[in-house]
Order: sequence, then structure tokens, then C-alpha cells
Amino acid sequence: MSFLNEFDRNLNRRQFFARGRNLLGTAALAHLAGGTRSLLAAADTGAVPTHLRPRAKHVIYLHMVGGPSQMDLFDYKPEMTKWYDKDLPDSVRQGQRLTTMTSGQSRFPIAPSKYRFARHGQSGMWVSEVLPWTARCVDDMAFIRSMHTEAINHEPAISAMQTGNMVTGRPCLGSWASYGLGSLNENLPAFVVLVAEPSNKEQLQAISARLWSPGYLPGEHAGVSFRSQGDPILFLNNPGGISSGVRRRQLDGLRRLNEIHYAAVGDPETHTRIQQYEMAFRMQASVPDLTHVKDEPESTYRLYGEQARKPGSFAYTALLARRLVQRGVRFVQVYHNNWDHHGNLTGRMASQAMDVDQATYGLIHDLKRHGLLEDTLIIWGGEFGRTIYSQGGLSRDNYGRDHHPRCFTMWMAGGGSKGGVIHGQTDDFSYNVVENPVHIRDFHATVLHLLGYRHDRFTVRVQGLDARLTGVEEARVVKELLA
Repeated sequence: MSFLNEFDRNLNRRQFFARGRNLLGTAALAHLAGGTRSLLAAADTGAVPTHLRPRAKHVIYLHMVGGPSQMDLFDYKPEMTKWYDKDLPDSVRQGQRLTTMTSGQSRFPIAPSKYRFARHGQSGMWVSEVLPWTARCVDDMAFIRSMHTEAINHEPAISAMQTGNMVTGRPCLGSWASYGLGSLNENLPAFVVLVAEPSNKEQLQAISARLWSPGYLPGEHAGVSFRSQGDPILFLNNPGGISSGVRRRQLDGLRRLNEIHYAAVGDPETHTRIQQYEMAFRMQASVPDLTHVKDEPESTYRLYGEQARKPGSFAYTALLARRLVQRGVRFVQVYHNNWDHHGNLTGRMASQAMDVDQATYGLIHDLKRHGLLEDTLIIWGGEFGRTIYSQGGLSRDNYGRDHHPRCFTMWMAGGGSKGGVIHGQTDDFSYNVVENPVHIRDFHATVLHLLGYRHDRFTVRVQGLDARLTGVEEARVVKELLA
């Protein structure tokens, strides 16, 4: 007996009725529409209708891997200068969970930020001296100073921030956007991932493809990772001696074989594979034009800074993100590493801030001048914050900070967000939220709202359950952040 016959013989009742080729309606549709190729097209339903008028058509998500220190960047705490080297009061910590990296410390000495802060813009937002370019944009940004999460270690925290769940295997935000909105450019993926290379590499965190996984969504909604240097995508070009015509004939033959397999077995991964081959063929022409940034005018490099000429830098990826959005890519995820400041914070913060500061300013103003900021939501933040107390040695000029999930700062700009808003408040120690808390679920619900979806209705059926990005716990749209 053949493998396919054995497969059919062992189908249970649920599997039988779940397979589209066994449904009379689908079979009739395939016959009327003209065979297997049309059946594959019918299986690809495209974009999911929105529930609301979308405010954002694109997202550029700038994730600072490791957890930026909120009190050294945006959450100004001048009272802490009086608390230098005093112990964090038990009434503030309230027995909250610690990581193993500081739980064994005999003391938790307060480490005030060594950086000067000033108010900026009409909003009067406090910004650290290490972000002078970002400070010029505060009236374009909606700041959330009361973000919080349950995750206290990097792996579950990044997973929660990207997928809404600390357990890996769920679809990430970019995959949900791709699944819902579809693509605006058939020659480029709907969801692209860029990993920027930091100037300082003292304490890098792992960044793996699980962060841009489609989870239980169809495989074509996975993020496509572009390399930071060299060929953006390996093996995209044809081998030596193989012309485009020969490659096209090879793919046509391979597609027919995969269609036969799909019709016989109904495996959705086969459908994904067909689409991936076709996308790769189309990208052979579109990607070289996309990455040829030398055609940009000098005014572009005055915006982003000279680092934008260096492939792999954060400034280069920010510029590439604008070019991707300009060509119709729905979701661009940018990762920038080395924000895990357990020690030597002031020795590393300057280079981290310098990597992202002018490039962030450049991205916002570049999108403005191309008429794209109104339709493009920019997100900036990490997976959690840092502690006000020092990890390890403490001096007035240097200190380290441990992970802190109880409060941290993120911001959004463009795409229907409200510029010049400061939402939420923390206590004098930047340790607990005291006003307008925003959980990751609320953040995700708000992003989906800007993309045109109600988070409680934007679902996909998985193993008998209606799964969604925000999970089963309560989530709310933070309307104060909306324009």
C-alpha cells in the first residue's frame, strides 16, 4: 500500500471532514474555477476584513533588546539624588520578585541617574541628555511611562512582548499584521525583519527566528529576515550559468509537483512552500533595488547621520525600513541589541544612545517628508525596564541595573497615535506604576486598533479555540494614545 493510501485509510472522522478536498462545495468550486491552481488560490483568502477604519497601514517596530533603563532615558526621578546609596525601602519593593542576579545581594542601594534631563517640546516631556535628537521629536510621540509585564527574564519577556505570551510558539505581532492586512507589494514580503549591529557588544542577547514565527498562522506570514551585511538574503540570486528563463521553468515544474502533492494530501505547508518559491523569484528583481541606498540624496544622510552609509548599523536599518514601507511592506521589525545593562551602564549607554538617537529622528522626519508618517506607526521600546537600585558596584558615575518588569517606558509615533502625549506615571523610585497602568495586552490591543482590528474579534481557530494576540485575559485599547 502506498504512503498516500495509508494516510487516507488512517484518517479519523474529524480529519476527514476538516480536509477541504473532501467537501463537495470546495470540490465544486475547484471544478468551476478551473482545477488545482485555482483551488490553491481559493485556499489563500488574502487579507482579513478590518472591523474599524485603519489609521495605520504600516508598522515599524524598533525593539531595543535587553531592556532600556527608563530612568536614564525618559522617566526622570530627581528625588533619587537624595537617596544615593541608601537602601530601597521594603515599602516600595513590597516583596516583589527579583532575578537570581540580585536576589543574593545583602543591600539594594539606590543609583540615581548620572545624566541631566530637560523638558522638551510643547508637551514638556523630560528626556535625557544622551538623546538630544530624539528630544526634538517629542511632540510627534506618544509616551507610555507605565508599561508593565509579568516576565522578569529575557526569553519569556521578549516572547511576551512580541507574541502576547511568555510561552514560545504563538504568532508574533508582525505575523498577525501580515495575516490581517495582506501585502501591498507582490514582489516583497508583507513582514520583514532587520537585525541591526550595535557599536558596543559587551552583553548581547540571543535573537532567533522564533521571535518572528507565524506560530499557528499559515507559514507565509512568518517574518523574512534580511541580513545586515552582504547579500540581504542568501541564495536569492541564480547560480552561475542559470538564466532567469531556466529558473522560471524549474519553478514551474516544481510548482506542478507541489500542487499534485497539495491536492492529494492537503498539507498547508506545501501551499506555503509554493508561495515562498514564487516570492523568492520575484524578489530577485525587487531586493537589489530596495537595498541600493547609494541612490539616496545627501539630504537623507543629513537626516539619519553618516552611519546610515554603513550596512548593518541601526541608522542603515532605519533607512532601509523607510524604503521597505515606501514599497508597500506592511510590518518592519528592527532589533537593536546590547541594552541589558547589568553593569557598566554609563560606559555603554552613550554608544547605545548614539546608535539609535539621530537615526530615530531621521526616520520620523524622513517618513514625514515622504508623506508616510500619517499611515506608518513607529514603536520604540524593550521587553521590560531596569531597577533603580544598583546591581554590583555603585559610584556616582557608574552602576548597573537589573531587570525590572513592574514599570518601563515605550513610545509610539505616527499611524494614528497622538503626538505630545505622556501617559502613565510611576512612583519616585520608578519602581511601581501609580497612574494609568498599561499591560502588554493593552499595548497590543491598541496597536491592533490602529491597524483596524478589534483585538477580541481578530481571531483564528486553533484546536477548537478562537486564539488571539491578546489571549484570554482582559485587554483594553488605550484611547488616550490615539489621535
